Amino acid sequence: MAWHVAPTARAIGILVILALASLPIAAVAPGAWTVGPAAAGALGLLILADAVLAGGVIAFRVTAPAHGEVGEPLPVRVEAQLARGGGWTRPRAAVETDSRICAGGRLNILLAPDDEATHWAGTGSPAPGRRGPGRIERGWLCWHGPLGLARRQVAQSFAADIGITPNIAPVRGPALQIFLREAGYSRVARRMRGDGSEFEAMAEYQPGMDRRRIDWKSAARHGRLIAREYEIERNTQIVLAFDCGQAMCEPIGGIARIDRAVTAALTTAWVALKAEDRVALFGFAARPLMMSPFVSAPHQFRRLTDAAATLDYHPQDANFTLAMATLATRLQRRSLIILFSDFTDPTGAETMIAMCAGLVQRHRVLFLVMRDADLDALASGAIAGPGDVARAVVAQALLRQRALVLTRLRQAGVRVVEAPWQAFGPRLIEAYLAIKREGSIG
Repeated sequence: MAWHVAPTARAIGILVILALASLPIAAVAPGAWTVGPAAAGALGLLILADAVLAGGVIAFRVTAPAHGEVGEPLPVRVEAQLARGGGWTRPRAAVETDSRICAGGRLNILLAPDDEATHWAGTGSPAPGRRGPGRIERGWLCWHGPLGLARRQVAQSFAADIGITPNIAPVRGPALQIFLREAGYSRVARRMRGDGSEFEAMAEYQPGMDRRRIDWKSAARHGRLIAREYEIERNTQIVLAFDCGQAMCEPIGGIARIDRAVTAALTTAWVALKAEDRVALFGFAARPLMMSPFVSAPHQFRRLTDAAATLDYHPQDANFTLAMATLATRLQRRSLIILFSDFTDPTGAETMIAMCAGLVQRHRVLFLVMRDADLDALASGAIAGPGDVARAVVAQALLRQRALVLTRLRQAGVRVVEAPWQAFGPRLIEAYLAIKREGSIG
């Protein structure tokens, strides 16, 4: 531990007052000039006495989990035991962290006493903003003496590693579990049997069924409405493709777009594994980065989260030509390719449109893009001056260009989903289930 003693702001303020008061005294009575230095010396002795009365520290610990998730609170607990009660002050702690764990790399925690006045503890809950290896480097503990004139501080190195992984909180959330239990295995299971493309059986028509499924010859023969039931393809291949380039590294809602996309993708992957489909991850930037093996069972979901954790942030623009050509050569059968990307101008999106149009000839392509609420606010915000007019005009032009690119993707046969980041995951699951019901993947 490294110790440090310093005067507090109160002590410095008193010293300034004494210095100012000594000036008129020296002017009126020059022989009394020693009063000022004597008072300053007395203050210095009080500061030293206060530092001694403040006591030392017996134990200083910082604990944190070995793993955290992007955007989820990470509990960092600080515990301290002071040699003397210290009830006259409230210790404060500062923890130096990696920028992935806490913005700015500094976490301040105010400690509170337990039943014994010598034991203090406090917990900070930063929300990590980026995936990857994080680290707690050092910690500082600071407390004052009973007079409030001296501040004692101790610094200690901890060097604790924390792995920041993708956020899979929606997978553990009760909403998705209820959906899988009640909808996925009852109502949706029935729809999966009745709305696919592979003939399964004949059944009596029920309200809510597609009337185009009615077999009129069988209905005439049996005297009641009979409908054809179809089974949706299972064991289909789904590739979650992530653009890890510059556009997807921009934050939205305080979290990088790529991390928002990873959370939505892993949630959909869990639903797909429950539906007996096969899922793989593919990442690319200026070049292809990785492609995981296909996973076919829910108990292998951890392999997908580990693969998603390796998707790093890249400042270069994505090379769609190389990435999509590489992906096409690795897929031996028709698959559903879910592409998470973004773009800033229609010129840069030309290659993306061309490559997606090429993939559609053999595969089903679903393009996911997040709607920028800030851009919408600028385009429709109140006009109070020339600056607001300029910002609104630019924002509206960008929105028109964005709509043009998405329209061209739809015309090329790509299914496009544009949604706010808050609804990104549910909209993706809806689109996946809709494509499954259409039976156009396998």
